[in-house]
Amino acid sequence: MTIEAVVTDIEGTTTSISFVHDVLFPYAKRELSGFVHANLQDPNVASHLAATRDLAGCGESPDAVVEVLLGWIEEDRKATPLKALQGLIWEAGYRSGELKGHLYEDAHDYLRRWWEAGLKLFVFSSGSVYAQRLLFGHTTHGDLNPWFTGNFDTTVGSKKEGASYGEILSRIGKPGASVLFLSDVGAELDAAREAGMKTIQVVRDSMTTPAPAHAQVTSFDQISLDSL
Repeated sequence: MTIEAVVTDIEGTTTSISFVHDVLFPYAKRELSGFVHANLQDPNVASHLAATRDLAGCGESPDAVVEVLLGWIEEDRKATPLKALQGLIWEAGYRSGELKGHLYEDAHDYLRRWWEAGLKLFVFSSGSVYAQRLLFGHTTHGDLNPWFTGNFDTTVGSKKEGASYGEILSRIGKPGASVLFLSDVGAELDAAREAGMKTIQVVRDSMTTPAPAHAQVTSFDQISLDSL
């Protein structure tokens, strides 16, 4: 079946892991406490703080919640309220010009090529949809969000569970055999295949654990949609 849509991960796939871990995470960690205290009355922020309290069972004080969030950053925990708050913090950095979303040149070139060819492009990342759109909206190539038909985050489920990919297929209205999922993580690829998607592992560097059960590339320019 012809590939009609591509769903891509971000970290380690379109974007350097070092950008996320060495730029974005430290920025959010540095700004977190000040941001929370300055926005306690913001309903959006307040809802994420409440969700953090529910998950962690911590005290009511802002300082107690900040302590939990900082701990989650250290653990690289994929907690939805943390990801949402990080996105809000990164927004200020992107808008000020302190942050520019990193994109591998080959990823940029082929995402553009696929979009121009009429393929539907989607993102599925553990980072919030808000954070995804910020990154792709403030790249060194400009705003790439118009290329994407939709974005998905952990609100559809874990990236390592087949049901999450089944939900994505239901929402985009396409059979799994017509959808390609790109990621650097083997367990995510396993889950996508379980839901019926085609899969390719993007192995950018030695930090990636090879998943031999899936086709592998080191760059988007090695991907041939016609051969899937």
